[in-house]
Amino acid sequence: YAFPVFLLVRSMITLIVLFSAIIILVLALTFSNVAPEVTTHDMFPVANLGTDQLLTCNFHESSGESKITRVSVTWEKIGMKGFVYHYSDGGPDLRNQNPEFQGRTQLFPNVLMAGNASLLLRNVRSDDAGVYTCSIDSSDGGGKVNIQLRTAAYTAPTFIFSNDIMAAMANRWFPKPTVTWMDHDQNVLPGRTSLTVNSAGIFSVVSTLQPINVSETYTLRIGNELVTAISRAKITGLNVSWSTYFIFSTASSQVPSTYLSVMTTVLGIFFLM
Repeated sequence: YAFPVFLLVRSMITLIVLFSAIIILVLALTFSNVAPEVTTHDMFPVANLGTDQLLTCNFHESSGESKITRVSVTWEKIGMKGFVYHYSDGGPDLRNQNPEFQGRTQLFPNVLMAGNASLLLRNVRSDDAGVYTCSIDSSDGGGKVNIQLRTAAYTAPTFIFSNDIMAAMANRWFPKPTVTWMDHDQNVLPGRTSLTVNSAGIFSVVSTLQPINVSETYTLRIGNELVTAISRAKITGLNVSWSTYFIFSTASSQVPSTYLSVMTTVLGIFFLM
């Protein structure tokens, strides 16, 4: 008994539609948190050791008309016992706070009911690095967001020009940085750099450049895998003026890897069927 061709074609079309629906469903479930109720302005912040760092966490109302009348916020660090900070019933509840964070964390109650649950972490230490979770439960809904905190030490360099030599000094860098001098055309110049490290593992940078052309603008890059300082120094007569800005690395590779994992799973289901 021969199987009718039109039934075979119809079966194939049905399978194709089914597989397409599965792909759409899996992707929708995976990326349904692209616009969650709880969000952060910076998912991969880089904190400067010894300074204060704000971990941003914001709650967006699910309804444009409703107002938050009750909110509970819990900050946790993955892999750590106890919590980083807990707020409920109109005030902090720190009975189960991890001792490492005692006296070093703060929320801002005056903006909390407006949806701002950001955490201020004071005097950042190297072991503060890790993944933090901001969880919110409120009268208008809730959710959570993960924030990966990286720690580094970085300072802008200062410049000195004397005897036709330009020197740059930056006293706090970690991890170990690399140093590059460039001219105004971005050609690499043969500078000389000295790195010294203290007992805490923090590097001090001293770098010199010679010869120097008066009225020329030079670029100095000091950086590692987390942060880069870009300084532009200009010689005018016997004086040097400069400006510096910082570029921080981002860890955005997780979204493509998640997408690849989902597609691999879907294709595996396809071939198994």
